[in-house]
Amino acid sequence: MPAPGWALWFVGLPGSGKSSVARAVSVALRDLGIDVVYLEMDARRKIYFPTPSYSAEERTRAYEFFMREAAGFVEQGRGVIMDGAAHRVSLRHAARKLIPRFAEVYVRCSLDAAMARERARPEGLVMAGLYAKALDRRRTGREYPGLGEVIGVDAPFEEDPGAECVVDSEHMTVLEARDRVLEFFDLWMK
Repeated sequence: MPAPGWALWFVGLPGSGKSSVARAVSVALRDLGIDVVYLEMDARRKIYFPTPSYSAEERTRAYEFFMREAAGFVEQGRGVIMDGAAHRVSLRHAARKLIPRFAEVYVRCSLDAAMARERARPEGLVMAGLYAKALDRRRTGREYPGLGEVIGVDAPFEEDPGAECVVDSEHMTVLEARDRVLEFFDLWMK
């Protein structure tokens, strides 16, 4: 029988730094010899939906696939780092029900700071200029192909007071946030 698996879901606004912190934690855990699977929603979505529309319905389905994929690894006794905004509390609650050893890591950041960071981010898995385009769409009605609902502009990020670990990425470096999560992880695993 495999050792009990677990999942840490790093959530927060686009541009909050959740991916940077999640990757740093993943690397640190691997360096400690811990078997970790890193699942990034932006990459997984393009596997689940090769031509994503980013509609609300598709987003819901993508998160269902994402949670089931993580749960499968946990059932195998593996550790999973989940990296995805998960703006609805109901998503994180669904993951808690599906995954026996689950914790939410909320990477807190103000919308202004997230927007500033996102402005500096190059095109990658996520469209560059996400916030600016969403604000322009709201103001003018102009459509941007491939731009779905933008968390922080079109839909709020719902904070969960029950989040097991919270890091303030606006006032902490990535390494400080990583270390805070690793401290939490060490106590959580005991």
